[in-house]
Amino acid sequence: MTHRLARLREALGTIVTTDPATLEAHRHDYWMLAQMMDLHDRPSPAPLAVVRPESTEQVSRTLVACRDLGLPVIPFGGASGVCGAIEASPESVVLSTRSLEGLVALDDDDLRASFRAGTMGPDAERIVQERGLTIGHWPQSIDLSTVGGWVATRASGQYSSAYGNIEDLLLGLEAVLPDGSVLRTSETPRASAGPDLRQLMLGSEGTLGVITEVTFSLRPLPEASVGQAFHFADIFAGFDPIRRFMRDGWRPPVIRLYDAPESARHFEGQCPPGRAALILLHEGPRSQVDLQISEVAKICTAAGGVEMSDESVGRWLEHRNRVPTFTELLSNGLVVDTIEVGAPWSRVGALYDAVTQSLREVPSVRAATGHSSHSYRSGTNLYFTFVARPDDKAQMADVYRECWTRTMQATLATGCGIAHHHGIGRVRRDFLASEIGETGIGLLRAVKGALDPQGLLNPGALLPPQ
Repeated sequence: MTHRLARLREALGTIVTTDPATLEAHRHDYWMLAQMMDLHDRPSPAPLAVVRPESTEQVSRTLVACRDLGLPVIPFGGASGVCGAIEASPESVVLSTRSLEGLVALDDDDLRASFRAGTMGPDAERIVQERGLTIGHWPQSIDLSTVGGWVATRASGQYSSAYGNIEDLLLGLEAVLPDGSVLRTSETPRASAGPDLRQLMLGSEGTLGVITEVTFSLRPLPEASVGQAFHFADIFAGFDPIRRFMRDGWRPPVIRLYDAPESARHFEGQCPPGRAALILLHEGPRSQVDLQISEVAKICTAAGGVEMSDESVGRWLEHRNRVPTFTELLSNGLVVDTIEVGAPWSRVGALYDAVTQSLREVPSVRAATGHSSHSYRSGTNLYFTFVARPDDKAQMADVYRECWTRTMQATLATGCGIAHHHGIGRVRRDFLASEIGETGIGLLRAVKGALDPQGLLNPGALLPPQ
């Protein structure tokens, strides 16, 4: 291995780093289980080296050099992923995109902006907002994530119900394939030129190429932004008015419906005990916003909703990007995680019941709650949170895995989707075949085999082991 590292340095020069602090910082992403293993003195190993290319050409050279040396390559952005897509090994090379940062081009007439893939989310948004524009993509992890990572994980933002998910905002991309060749897609507003090659990279989790540049279709900053809130008898009573106003064409960017326990936790003093809170944010031209508020209110009140103070929306906006740290919880013996899944409207109630009931059957689980945070004409997502405290800390990892397994099984049993926006990584990969079928798995393996015949790009993520 020392010989291969020396040859890697010969090929790439000073962009290769092996100092212990850098290696330590690139072992894994934000996955709860990885942090648990660190706490229990069973950490994942450090990589052989970290490479920090500063150009697409250097990314290409890195992939060619690693291919020639037989070294696995793990693309690494902000490491905000929570599903274990990043897990180093002693023979792997982590390719950090963080030196690929900054604006490439911005066109106010075409409403498009191109960024190098390692640009952090807040930096990209600040740049376009200085021109009176917005990307419109607000994941909770925006402060910790890169624009290339948004694409690689097929991310969704908190304003997606009106503005769309990352696949709706992505106009074009540049990526380096495993053999070092460069793919650059067209930036026309739409094309009928065969299969959309952007889809190869969207959700690929670093297994098919390294994204080096992304171009977004922008929108002007809204003239008006107004909050609105209601509370309902329970979460089930809140599903139907959302379905109805989405069906009618009303599109609040933010639509979040919390069950009673989560409503009590987030909106104490604003949502009555035992009720389910629905918060909405309306954005756009003032006249459109005013009309939408009025029409949505009619639908919600007709469904038994009672208006809440819009201060609850302000409270949510103030705290929405706070990403929890697991260290203190884990140190106190608590196992906590969130799992987001998707459902058609006809199955969302059954999904909520099935998952929360199954989680509560785990002896050490203290809470199993949920909320909806992204809605569509044909369905919504549910975001479950579980909290467990095993009597024996040595059982924490087993409890964690059982909670995830039960959630995936209950989701599949109700005919729903196992991942809405956090991706597959390692925590969901063994359930992927049940989601897309063996034919789908075979197709993904064929694509992977064609692009990466040695299987060197991010091995272990996304695809289940053969």
